[in-house]
Amino acid sequence: MFRRKKKEEAVEPTPEPQAPVEEPGSTPVEEAAASAPTIAENSAAEAAPAAESVSLAAPAEATSVVSSPTAKGRGHRVQKVGTVSSDKMQKTVVVRVDRLVLHPKYRRYVRRTSRFMAHDDLGATTGDRVRIVETRPLSARKRWRVVEIVQKAAK
Repeated sequence: MFRRKKKEEAVEPTPEPQAPVEEPGSTPVEEAAASAPTIAENSAAEAAPAAESVSLAAPAEATSVVSSPTAKGRGHRVQKVGTVSSDKMQKTVVVRVDRLVLHPKYRRYVRRTSRFMAHDDLGATTGDRVRIVETRPLSARKRWRVVEIVQKAAK
């Protein structure tokens, strides 16, 4: 999952601290003031590449969020593709999702079917292939929403 740094990379040789040579006319306050701009220059130099990388990554990130209709900053939601088996309710369809499961004893693939009730604003009819995405509970048994109609039913 995560790579560990090698020992050679993790341990960097650091110069041994040397005792500061005190000049007769300098005071510790003047030395601190003289070293402060160096620290500020280093932090500004380190911040500049980070700002460039953020500015380069921001447009790519914005396009990925805009292109996905279901993201909206909520992470990845489970999506399933299935066939509408019933559209007799108002703004609700029953979607049948089939999957193949290996039988533990017979080592053959068996078709398993799950049925989901999904909110439908697009007007899907029986036989349509639709993509559904999980959402908050909309009713007692409805936790899915129709995102797109993949294929209309043959009439």
